[in-house]
Amino acid sequence: MKASLLIIYTGGTIGMVEDPVDSTLKPFDFSQILSEVPELAKFAVRIDSHTFDPLIDSSDVEPALWVSLAELIRDRYDDYDGFVILHGTDTMAYSASALSFMLDGLTKPVIFTGSQLPIGKPRTDGKENLVSAVEIAAAQDAGGHAMVPEVAICFDASLLRGNRATKISAEDFHAFSSPDWPDLAEAGINIRYNRPAIRYPSTWEPHLKVQTHLDTRVSILKVHPGMTPQVVRNILCGPETRAVILETYGSGNALSKPWFLDIVREADRMGKILVNVTQCKSGTVNMDLYATGNALKQAGVVSGADATTEAALAKLFCLMGMSDNNPWVKETFGKDLRGEISK
Repeated sequence: MKASLLIIYTGGTIGMVEDPVDSTLKPFDFSQILSEVPELAKFAVRIDSHTFDPLIDSSDVEPALWVSLAELIRDRYDDYDGFVILHGTDTMAYSASALSFMLDGLTKPVIFTGSQLPIGKPRTDGKENLVSAVEIAAAQDAGGHAMVPEVAICFDASLLRGNRATKISAEDFHAFSSPDWPDLAEAGINIRYNRPAIRYPSTWEPHLKVQTHLDTRVSILKVHPGMTPQVVRNILCGPETRAVILETYGSGNALSKPWFLDIVREADRMGKILVNVTQCKSGTVNMDLYATGNALKQAGVVSGADATTEAALAKLFCLMGMSDNNPWVKETFGKDLRGEISK
């Protein structure tokens, strides 16, 4: 029996082709995808498509898109063996992180992909990315279970856990990296699956639950030399902010100046959820290692461990949407929910 996939086009470079009349880039009709990417016909896969209208530029992505994607997958979950989401690269890691938390009980692949060059260009990376994403989304083991029942990003021959990925290049085909978690698969002559790195469900019985209520009252403060008390207080203690992600130095360090810690303590007394993630591309937050990190811990800041900023943001959106209880959100944030932090 053929596997069945739904390709969802939200927008982005991958779906563009050059108009032969005026040479402008325009989205192509994904119902005619086999004519544009005939390689897909070689797979024993039934492919349907869904195109968002209007299409959404990656830089304009909002949580409303994530809700629409999650609801679409929920509504069509029983009809398909996997889903491929075509998305612009600029915010792909945010969207993949969000879907990983919004889809609870996932037993099927949800694979994001895109391209740096339009699919209609001669040197496009879009065709290879799409073909690999389709093959991975359709892949099943001997028991008929998905090889990768996760939200993932397929790009430049690598399959990355969605909530571990971050965009690292605006120009190279190798646009994404997952510095703190190994690739889930690599596409060479064959697809090589790294099964120990893949997260499998405790049961294969379908019980997908979708979290669509998101609380987006989160700010991000990147710690840097020269910060002023006024700016820090505005971000940490702002009345419209429920949580703040502090992007700190190294293993979770920030200034040790009394005024900074006083503001952090003030925000904690206000009940704010304060999360510490590192600015470094890899590594983990350890607030017990240095005095400055420990001072943040004593002031009420919780560790984000080795979570990316994208994953921390999406996780907070979902947890805050689930409960108004900030202590519960802080406690739950520290737990590994979707493989986003190392145990």
